[in-house]
Amino acid sequence: MKHIRRPAHQRSRDPGRLAFLLLVVAVMLGLSGGTSTAAADDMAEPTRSTVTVPARAMDAVAAMQPGWNLGNTLDAIPDEDSWGNGQTTKATFEKIAADGFRSVRIPVTWSDHQSATAPYTIDATYMVRVQQFVNWAQDSGLYVVLNVHHDSWQWVSKITSDHDNVMARFDSTWKQIAAVFRDEPRSLLFEGINEPQFENATEAEKTKYLNELQVSFHSIVRSSGGANTNRILSLTTPFGSGDQAYLDELYKTITSLNDRQLMAQVHYYSWYPFSVNVAGGTHYDDVAQKDLEDSFAAMHRTFVAKGVPLYIGEYGLLEYPNHFRPSRVERGEALKYYEHVGYGARRYGITTALWDPFAYLNRDSLEWRDPALMAWIKSAWTTRSGTASFDKAFVPKSGPITDKSLTLNLNGTKFQGVWQGSTKLAAGRDYTVSGTKLTFTAKALTRLVGDRSYGVNSTLRARFTSGLPWNIDIVTNDVPVLSDATGTADAFTVPTRYRGNDLATMHATYADGTNAGPTDWTPFQEFNKAFSPDYPNGTIILTPEFLETLRDGEPATLVFHFYSGSTVTYHVTKSGGSITGTTS
Repeated sequence: MKHIRRPAHQRSRDPGRLAFLLLVVAVMLGLSGGTSTAAADDMAEPTRSTVTVPARAMDAVAAMQPGWNLGNTLDAIPDEDSWGNGQTTKATFEKIAADGFRSVRIPVTWSDHQSATAPYTIDATYMVRVQQFVNWAQDSGLYVVLNVHHDSWQWVSKITSDHDNVMARFDSTWKQIAAVFRDEPRSLLFEGINEPQFENATEAEKTKYLNELQVSFHSIVRSSGGANTNRILSLTTPFGSGDQAYLDELYKTITSLNDRQLMAQVHYYSWYPFSVNVAGGTHYDDVAQKDLEDSFAAMHRTFVAKGVPLYIGEYGLLEYPNHFRPSRVERGEALKYYEHVGYGARRYGITTALWDPFAYLNRDSLEWRDPALMAWIKSAWTTRSGTASFDKAFVPKSGPITDKSLTLNLNGTKFQGVWQGSTKLAAGRDYTVSGTKLTFTAKALTRLVGDRSYGVNSTLRARFTSGLPWNIDIVTNDVPVLSDATGTADAFTVPTRYRGNDLATMHATYADGTNAGPTDWTPFQEFNKAFSPDYPNGTIILTPEFLETLRDGEPATLVFHFYSGSTVTYHVTKSGGSITGTTS
């Protein structure tokens, strides 16, 4: 995955271990002189890993579940701390292991630490730093997946026009990595290339080039000797895609190598409209759930059922959570996704690794930014949790209070009741259950909304026989009120009284029915790309990216959808560099 940036901060670089640095320098010199194997034989004592690795790749990969990614770190460009995560310490890996993770994927971008011309020598200091990470992780009892990461789009993608140089650099890169790590225990795995892509390539060419890269990677590592002769190697698909045609081609490559120490890798970021909140994908609905079920079933059918382990080397939602921008995915809907991933991994025998650029673990404090979210992710490793059709019940302020219902998603559990704090609500009086329909009575809601101020008035917890309780916010709201405004194509905001509402999406069209906005294949524009709520300042931001696509002099009709079910229509017209907004 490409990076998600956050505000940068800097810390001084760890100087590393001088003795090992000198040894790596010797290895690099040996490689340039064609004596890489001899140099590698003189390497320092390999890591004393505390991990006992099963002989079968299927069992070893299963033992790696669950996994975590040290994202935006050694894969950052140009340096480790360029994307805001500072300098990693051993404590980072100790924290991950202590919290139940069994493996860590360490993405590494080598480009800026490697000569761009033959013999493509990797900087010895950088190699020491990579080795330090691998040692720390294994010392913490973790399996490690080490790869070639953003190089995939920086230079490997140019194989279509610069084939020989790209292959020479790719082969040299892996010869150096294989030499340095040849005697590391099998708890270290190698991943040939992350999310490979090829400029201006047909599907047939993608298959050809990727097969060439992966076969070469396999040959180089296996011929390098030491523990590399039976180290588990990870092969992947174009872009890490789970499309069936790509899975089939990957299976062909793996079987052609006749090597039982291989695993297949893909990445999974959910059904795209839900993952980024575009095209109306505001809920983890039947379509999004089916996407996961179909994808995991295909992975199992193509690989796991045939004895090839499957590793989802990255999973999550795209730019969620992002603690520096409004959340594009509604929290409860996100929790359903993470719960489903954990269940799907167990059901289909797949090992997963959470992609964490900075969003989950605070790399400074080594505390989870959102402990409740992590509790859901961890719980899903072993059990199912019940949920509901939404995590809020909306009570309009402007009218009489009436009963409100949600649908329970039992997920194989049994409903046990509803609590407010330590107090259990009374079944029959405060709520009723008919099948999977949970209804809160008007009498209970009257008590729960209190003075009926806009927003969350109280929070309830629905409990089930296993897993975590499902939070239900009782929210007082009314239809939002938008106001007329003027501005420019560089800065325009819609004055908004949210009145207890959260913005879900924006539908944008012209009078002739065509779509308005940069995402022209759907009227529902992408959250935080075309529009974004600014709750503290009482506005909705229309981004310059959205405004610059508007037709000059032609009004666009915007319909703002809120999670309460309310909708508000608004009109914007661009005239040169000026923008005028009016209510319906």
